Amino acid sequence: MSRHPGLNPPPFETIITGKDENFILFEESYCYPRGGGQPGDTGVIFSEGSRVSMLHEVLPGDMILHPVDDVSKFQIGQKVSCEIDVERRNGNTLMHTSQHIVSAIAEDLWGAETVGNQIGPKQSRVDLYFENKEVFDSDILINEVNTVLSSKINVNIHNWDRKKILGHDQMRHTKFMHRIPESITHLRVVEVEGVDLCPCAGTHASNTNQIPMIKFVGKKNKGKGRIRISYEFD
Repeated sequence: MSRHPGLNPPPFETIITGKDENFILFEESYCYPRGGGQPGDTGVIFSEGSRVSMLHEVLPGDMILHPVDDVSKFQIGQKVSCEIDVERRNGNTLMHTSQHIVSAIAEDLWGAETVGNQIGPKQSRVDLYFENKEVFDSDILINEVNTVLSSKINVNIHNWDRKKILGHDQMRHTKFMHRIPESITHLRVVEVEGVDLCPCAGTHASNTNQIPMIKFVGKKNKGKGRIRISYEFD
């Protein structure tokens, strides 16, 4: 089981339920595993008082994988506490929320489809596909995004069933849903009120005023119709 608040994740205690040669499994975890362009959490694990182990980037799987240097230090059934690297998590969280806004604005302005992204705590990139990429204007995009960021817009998290998601006339980015097993009946939906609405499992701010303004770093042509733009917090 995993639960990962967006900003300032608290330390948590849990029990080790399994281990492999490279990772351990937790009964419950606040850690975000790598996915959707967002890096996984890192941190430290405390056990037996002062004993400390580095937690490397958390990975997805049937259960969330928590990589450590020496698995032999841990035993199944052992109680441990974990502290997530808050600065790294917060940077990724704010960047991921800003990426939703960048992608939504690019689609609204030019019909550009987001076909890839890579989130980082200090700099991120988004791959956009245009019918005509000559229409792209970085100044217009950044100004529109920063207007949203300064507007104190709520970011809401929903748990909606497939029918509601696929039938919603404002829903974005649903092309991947056929790859999700039918046994998963409900998905997490992120809503930046009046700006973006799409399924997403990443971590997010609760209001756009928590996110710094962004500035344009550069662009690269990535083939016919595709531009990779990079931005960072100003």
